Amino acid sequence: MENKIKWGILGLGNIAHAFVEDLKFLTEAEVVAVGSRSDERATAFAQQYNIPNSYGCYEGVVQDPKVDVIYIATPHPSHEECAMLSLKAGKAVLCEKPFTVHAKETDELITCARENKIFLMEAMWSRFLPAIVKVREWLAKGVIGEIRQFKADFGFRCDWKPEGRLLNPKLAGGALLDVGVYPISFASMILGGRPARILSLAHLGITGVDEQFSAVFGYKAGKMALLSGAIRTETPKDAWIIGTEGVIHVPNFWRADSATLWLQGKQAEHYEMPLEGTGKSYEAAEVMRCLRAGKLESDIMPLDESLGIMKTMDIMRNQWGLLYPFERKVARFSFLE
Repeated sequence: MENKIKWGILGLGNIAHAFVEDLKFLTEAEVVAVGSRSDERATAFAQQYNIPNSYGCYEGVVQDPKVDVIYIATPHPSHEECAMLSLKAGKAVLCEKPFTVHAKETDELITCARENKIFLMEAMWSRFLPAIVKVREWLAKGVIGEIRQFKADFGFRCDWKPEGRLLNPKLAGGALLDVGVYPISFASMILGGRPARILSLAHLGITGVDEQFSAVFGYKAGKMALLSGAIRTETPKDAWIIGTEGVIHVPNFWRADSATLWLQGKQAEHYEMPLEGTGKSYEAAEVMRCLRAGKLESDIMPLDESLGIMKTMDIMRNQWGLLYPFERKVARFSFLE
């Protein structure tokens, strides 16, 4: 691999702009190709960031011989299609969260990546932020004792646009896949994978998507997670990790720049680290570290865990009776037993 790792980008919305801006913090990264379903949009994006190659289709990017790894920034209903297109072209992939719409798609991507020995990772960028790295260090040292509870919420009030991405069931809108994946993924990281029991409730709004949800996850040895998400209700966006000997608080955990550790009988320890840009450079650095080391997946965001998170969200939707219109023609929850 050359000195610089060369990126291609599929989908040129707001998150792609943030990603390109944040790659400027990584001297070994270079964006060499971008693709959109609109040639005009691809050209404008490339000109804005001085990117040498633009394509009015996704195929052009994945077939570009200069591209080492592809960042998929399309809306999540097309994640599986774009990631599979990239993998079959032999390109390493960083795919935005949620990884796919449902677990069957995620499983197919993982199978393809492993059979062809190609790197693949879900872009759960929060895991790589310095404050979250510090939280994992505290937990690895066992400073708060045995973890007993985890609490997290992520809610905001979106504008009322029924045909927009957030509220449209045809676009797999709703709180769970947009923001709910954050507390669910955090719980998976903290409590060690999939819960043994899931109790969840959602409010399905006028358009048919989940406008808000709450869930209780039960784990072995009595550990529990209390989670919520919303797209029409503003919430604090805090995470609390509660152990037998102390507590860790992470404000704005999804884009955390600080964390506080309280231990019984001791003064609080506060950690703070401002983010570089919007914080996307940290996940990109992990991808490049893995590629240079010849790894096929990240130890911090492993593929089996991404699959488990998707299965958890499928179970929750099954409890709510929530299927998207494009899912009704297929056996969606066939893996649930």
